[in-house]
Amino acid sequence: MGAGAVGCYYGGMLARAGHEVTLVGRRQHVEAMRRDGLRIEHKDFDARFPVKAAEDASGVEGAKLVLFSVKSQDTEAAGRQMKPFLGSDTAILSLQNGVDNAERLAATIGREVIGACVYVASGMAGPGHVKWNGRGELVIGRSPESESISRMFAKAGVPVEISDNIAGMLWAKLVMNCAYNALSAIAQLPYGKLVQGEGIPELMAGLVDECLAVARAEGVTIPGDLHAAARRIAETMPNQFSSTAQDLAKGKPTEIEHLNGVVARKGAARGVATPLNSTLLCQVRLLEKKKIGL
Repeated sequence: MGAGAVGCYYGGMLARAGHEVTLVGRRQHVEAMRRDGLRIEHKDFDARFPVKAAEDASGVEGAKLVLFSVKSQDTEAAGRQMKPFLGSDTAILSLQNGVDNAERLAATIGREVIGACVYVASGMAGPGHVKWNGRGELVIGRSPESESISRMFAKAGVPVEISDNIAGMLWAKLVMNCAYNALSAIAQLPYGKLVQGEGIPELMAGLVDECLAVARAEGVTIPGDLHAAARRIAETMPNQFSSTAQDLAKGKPTEIEHLNGVVARKGAARGVATPLNSTLLCQVRLLEKKKIGL
C-alpha cells in the first residue's frame, strides 16, 4: 500500500521469490507494471517480475500481509481507505519514516500494526522501475506474526531483525534522517558528496546531539553509537539522495514535518532546545513553498 521506492523494492523482492504481490500506487506506475511487470535494477540482477497493480486501496483485499509504505502525511487518509478491505487475519507492517506512524495507523484502523525500521537506499528510476542503491535490511517489532514475516523475507533475500525495542530503533532511524534528509534536499547532493562539504560533519554531529537530547527527554532508549552510525551512512550509501531531496526534485510534498519537525515540536514541548533541527525545518518549508506552493 503505497508503491513508491520502498514499497516497490520490498514488494518486488517478495515477487521475485514467487509470492503473489499487488502493488497499490500511482497511475503511471500501475499502468507500467500491469503491462511489463515490475523492473528491479540491483547490483546482482536487473529483471522484471510479474505483479498485480491497483490504483486504489481495494488492491489490499485478500492480502495476508500489507506492507504499508505511504508518506507519513498520508497515514490516516490511506488507513481509512484500506480499512474496509482488510481481512480479519491480515498482518500489517508499517514501512515508513518517522516514529509514530504505526501508532497513528493502528488508531485509524482499530487493530495492531507492526512497526518497522527500513534500511534501504532505493529510488524510482521510471514508471514501474525501482533502482536499488544499497542495503535492504529491516528491523521489525515483536508480534505474533513477526517470526513468520521474518522467515518469508529471509527466503526473499531480505534480512530481518526482530526487536523488543522498536521505539528505540525507530528513533535511531529518525536521528539518521534528521542528520541527512534536509541537508541532502537543500543541497540536492547525495550523501557521499554532502559530507565532504565544509562544516557539514560538525553540523550533522550537532543535529544528532539535539535528537538524542529530545529522545532522552521522551524516555526513549536508543541503542548504539548514533554518531558513528551517522558517519557510516555516507560510507555505505554514497550515491543515495534522501527521500526529501527526491520529493523536492519531483515537486512533491516532503515528510519534513515528520522528521526534523517531530524533533523540533517534541523538543519545544519538553523544554529542549533544537535550533539546528528547527532551522532545517524552516528551510525545507521555504523550499516546498517555492517549488510546490505549500
